[in-house]
Amino acid sequence: MQTFGTKETNINYLKREGSYGLIFNNKNEIAIIRIQERFFLPGGGIELNETPLDALKREIIEETGYSIIIGEHIGKAQLYHYSTRYSAHYLAVGDFYLCKLGVKLCDPIEKDHILEWAIPSDAVKALTHEHQRWAVNKAAGLLAE
Repeated sequence: MQTFGTKETNINYLKREGSYGLIFNNKNEIAIIRIQERFFLPGGGIELNETPLDALKREIIEETGYSIIIGEHIGKAQLYHYSTRYSAHYLAVGDFYLCKLGVKLCDPIEKDHILEWAIPSDAVKALTHEHQRWAVNKAAGLLAE
C-alpha cells in the first residue's frame, strides 16, 4: 500500500477508512468535489457495518445525486495528515475504484459539495490530499493504456 505524509512520533492518529470513485466522463475529464475552495475525489468515510462498495454508493448519492457503476479497484493508499477542519491528526486509508455515473436519483444531499469536472492533470494540481492525487495519476495511466 502506498503511504503519503509523515507519521510523527508521539501523535495519536485517528484512522479513517474511505472509498473513492474515479469517475471519468466521455471527454476524459474526472469528477472532483469542491467544498468551499478545497477539492476532493467523490466518496468518503466508511460507516459502521458498511462495506467499502456500499459506502462509495452512498457517498456518491449524497454528494452528486447520482447512482454509480463501480468498476475495477485500482488501489489502496494512506495519508498521515492534520485536519484543520476537525483539529485532529488522521490516518486516512482510501480504496480507489474506477466508476461511471449512473442515473440521476435526486438532488445532492450535501449542498456544500459541488460536482466539477477537470482534466486529470488539473485535478491532480487541485486535489487537497496526496493519496487522492496518486489515485488520479494511476487511473489516468490505466485509461491511457
